[in-house]
Amino acid sequence: MLSKLDPNQKLKLVGYLKDFSTSLTRVEAERDLQKVLKGDACEEFDISKKVFTKLAKTYHKQNFADEVADHQEFEKLYEEVTK
Repeated sequence: MLSKLDPNQKLKLVGYLKDFSTSLTRVEAERDLQKVLKGDACEEFDISKKVFTKLAKTYHKQNFADEVADHQEFEKLYEEVTK
């Protein structure tokens, strides 16, 4: 397929590759920032990384009521199954 590309198509494809690479760089930087923020918050407030992650995702999605309902369903089912 690539051997059939004309020079303009090749340039356009390289442009896509560069843009995609730039996007990946931004994603990596955001992940690094998230790791630092999580570490700092967990250390300062003495909470586990798992709990902080759950808090952050729930805050971001603004779905606290759904999380509570899911947990209640889990509790009920777990107790029913393990009794």
